[in-house]
Amino acid sequence: MNSLLSLKVHGKQAQQTKRVCFDRSELRVLLNEYSRRVAAGEWRDYAIDHGRDRAVFSVFRHTAEHPLYSIEKLPGKGGEAGRYGLLRGPVRLRQDASLAKILGAIERRPHLISIG
Repeated sequence: MNSLLSLKVHGKQAQQTKRVCFDRSELRVLLNEYSRRVAAGEWRDYAIDHGRDRAVFSVFRHTAEHPLYSIEKLPGKGGEAGRYGLLRGPVRLRQDASLAKILGAIERRPHLISIG
């Protein structure tokens, strides 16, 4: 009646189920920027998607909208380091090997300053 089920994946199956993920340091950088933008009232929600070909961190101004920005992590070929991309809708704004440069490319909203 009872049977033992092994949850380990071996060989070819392990390679097929391999997914691109953000590591802990990348998530820390992304969530730090997200929390700064939430405190400034610019962003409201986020989503993380991990797939076989890329990982995507999307930010939203309103929950029911399309993403305001999407930051994707693309795997490197062979032993190379991966690259990051910044998208606004279907348009790729920037691609770089540095996550900090990608986040720096996100435009800052202008603020009104009273004079006098």
